[in-house]
Amino acid sequence: MRGSLLKRICKTSSTICQRSIFQGVKVAVTKLSSDPLEGVNGLEVLPQEIDESVIPEDAILVKVTSCAVHWVDLLMFAGQYQQAPPIPYTPGMEYSGTVAHISKGVKTDLSIGEPVYVGDIFNTGPRSYGDYAAWGGMGTFSMAPSKSVRRIPGNLTFDQAAVLSGAAETAYHGLVHCGALKQGELALIHGATGASGLAAVQICSVIGANMIVTGGSDEKLAKVEEQCFGSGKIIGKFNYRTEQKLSSFVKSLGLKGVDLIFDTVGGTELSRDSLKIIKFGGRYCVIGWTSTPMAGGGRGAGADHASSNLVPTNLIMMKGAKVIGCPVAIHTRIDPSIRGPRLQAIDSWVNQGLIQPYVSHVFPFHDYRDALMAKWERKITGNCILRCD
Repeated sequence: MRGSLLKRICKTSSTICQRSIFQGVKVAVTKLSSDPLEGVNGLEVLPQEIDESVIPEDAILVKVTSCAVHWVDLLMFAGQYQQAPPIPYTPGMEYSGTVAHISKGVKTDLSIGEPVYVGDIFNTGPRSYGDYAAWGGMGTFSMAPSKSVRRIPGNLTFDQAAVLSGAAETAYHGLVHCGALKQGELALIHGATGASGLAAVQICSVIGANMIVTGGSDEKLAKVEEQCFGSGKIIGKFNYRTEQKLSSFVKSLGLKGVDLIFDTVGGTELSRDSLKIIKFGGRYCVIGWTSTPMAGGGRGAGADHASSNLVPTNLIMMKGAKVIGCPVAIHTRIDPSIRGPRLQAIDSWVNQGLIQPYVSHVFPFHDYRDALMAKWERKITGNCILRCD
């Protein structure tokens, strides 16, 4: 899929000017669905025609190369996420590509054609609030405020840069900002084969914390074990599809418990089993609930508002546990100052080669439905990319 750039001559009573017209295509969400699968089938591909005269003065237009495919994209189709972008909108919360246009009001040292990535889920794209919420990355072009467009750090590829921020910032927020994980502690990473879970593995390794990781495939867990680039290592891999109990698995490793739980999976049963193996005073960091995506209702027609996950308060009390909700987007919106140190740390680790986003699947643009279904059906290890060039 290739975009085109036209030059249009416009005349007024006193002047003749030449404007750029950027043409391509985009995936569009035009209605809310009752469930994510219906949402995938209801997606449309629409033409793009962006006249430079309508591009806001603070914006940069990006010719998209790679767009991340996220679990949250699918939840949004059915109104099952905290935020609901205005309809119609283009999905794709983060992406990479090259600078196509810089508005005259933008002060930047970026230049046309320079490789960049847009991973600012707080200020642009369907997970954000405000003027740029409709501008996702699943299209030939996307638009973002200039503060959200960054040079690709280190030696990352377009694919890696497109999936860097969402996962790494979520993992950092849970492990470091909320969980205060320290060198020498032991962490349990639920859903380590997913995007945020695998990023958490790499950050634990950087910090120097060993890990027990969980997932639903021995093959995927073996790949996760290869992603430790710091001093922290994986000392146990638990496949939750086996009949063994988590508590007995931890005991088989000769361990009495873990200091911190990073939970992207959720569910009442998992919460109970996890709290049984947390050390006294340990931290339970709630990141998501991918095992029960419709839990707690939402805005979609299929929402069940009586289905919220439950956490056993008796175990919380007896363990002296701290259960911490870690909503990175909401927290950062309330207090934007927490993002600066997070980005600084992530950039530093990327430049040192300690964070290297892993992409298991890449799809061409015309297979956008297949890419989304692969994510929903848990075929992905780490990250999934839709190529838009």
